[in-house]
Amino acid sequence: MSYTEETTSFACEGERLVGILNQPDTPAQTGVVVVVGGPQYRAGSHRQFVLLARALADAGFAVLRFDYRGMGDSEGQPRQFDAVSADIAAAIDALQQRVASLQQVVLWGLCDGASAALLYCFESNDPRVTGLCLLNPWVRSEASLARTQIKHYYTQRLMQKAFWQKLLSGRMALAALSDLTDNIRLSTSGSGWLRTEKQSFQQSMALGLQRFNGPILLLLSGDDYVAKEFLEYVNTDAAWKDAWAHAHLQRHSLPEVDHTCSSAASRQWVEQLTLDWLTQQAATPQRSQEAMTA
Repeated sequence: MSYTEETTSFACEGERLVGILNQPDTPAQTGVVVVVGGPQYRAGSHRQFVLLARALADAGFAVLRFDYRGMGDSEGQPRQFDAVSADIAAAIDALQQRVASLQQVVLWGLCDGASAALLYCFESNDPRVTGLCLLNPWVRSEASLARTQIKHYYTQRLMQKAFWQKLLSGRMALAALSDLTDNIRLSTSGSGWLRTEKQSFQQSMALGLQRFNGPILLLLSGDDYVAKEFLEYVNTDAAWKDAWAHAHLQRHSLPEVDHTCSSAASRQWVEQLTLDWLTQQAATPQRSQEAMTA
């Protein structure tokens, strides 16, 4: 299907955000807002977003990808992923205004973009959002990082002959051994700095997922410490128990795929999984236009 690709700008709390809209000639009733993560080189994850948007638009889905306030060409002060809900809401408004046939929106996010999407659902319960596609969500904490490093790095190192040769020859730096003992201590200390009176962003993400009534596509790369850390976190944190059992959660593991799906085969795999899932959701009766604009 033919489509246009053009820049667009829209307001968010008095500041101008800049995005790229891919709009098919005959768009589906479901649109996609790509929630980007932190600053990246243009040939990394942002190139993935470009190709994803074009693939989805070619299949008939309107796609808006944009820069938060303080990022790229958008105005405002830089902000962290846990403070961009207003930006996401403004992007949904913009997509809805520019695509008249739109009846529901899916949020698609990578890394802290996926985390921001869940936080948006927790904070807003926006009825316009009827689906989530999450690739390698970010749940970083000291304890979860330590557990991940021990399980997926140090355990592997202990099986290597070169490791023991360095250790026995005295060529292993004391700092390396100190890092290992620190990680062991942190991995058994619960959530570390997260044990505060304020609810952590990881807990808010879990609640956002629990409360979300729509379908969720979760993609986890096999060759990615962020994805491994996510699995470690959700399997050990009580707040994620109910979230992990979400009735409409569809999960796919992607062996040998890295964090940003940097190879052509990886990108195409993610594009196809996303497209298949979107097509399935588009064929399912969704909320009415009145609910979307309520």
